[in-house]
Amino acid sequence: MAISTYKAFLMKKTGNTWAKLIDIKDFPDLGGEPEMLETTTLSDGAATYIPGIQSQEALQFTANYTAAAYSTIKALEDTSTDFAVWFGGTVSSGVVTPTGSEGKFSFTGKATVFVAGGGVNEVVDMTISIAPSTVITFDGGTT
Repeated sequence: MAISTYKAFLMKKTGNTWAKLIDIKDFPDLGGEPEMLETTTLSDGAATYIPGIQSQEALQFTANYTAAAYSTIKALEDTSTDFAVWFGGTVSSGVVTPTGSEGKFSFTGKATVFVAGGGVNEVVDMTISIAPSTVITFDGGTT
C-alpha cells in the first residue's frame, strides 16, 4: 500500500533523542544510482557492467522562511549533525507528532541554509542543503 507525503519530517538527533528540526515542504531523493563500472571484454557481444560506488549529492529541503527557523538551521552550519527523514506520525488534538512508523532514513552531514528567491504574491521560502558525509541508512519503521 502506498503512503502520502503527509507526515514526512526532517529530524535531528541530539544525544540519543530524535526531534523534528523544522517543518518542511518537500524532501529530496534519499539515495542515488551507483556508478557503473565497465567489465566488457573482447569476448562480450555487448557492454557489461557491475555497480560501483553509490552517487550522493547535496540533499535539499524547502521550508517556509521564518527568522526562527532560519536561525535554527544557521546554528548548525559547520557542524557534523545526525539527520533523518521520518515517514509516519500521529495526530492528537490537531498536533502532529513524528513516529517514523512508515520508515526512517538517517544520515550524518553538514547543513547550510539560504533564502530562496521570490516573486509577487508568493510565500518566502528557504532552502536547507545538507552535504551527507555518511551513507543514508534505512530503518523499516514499526508497521
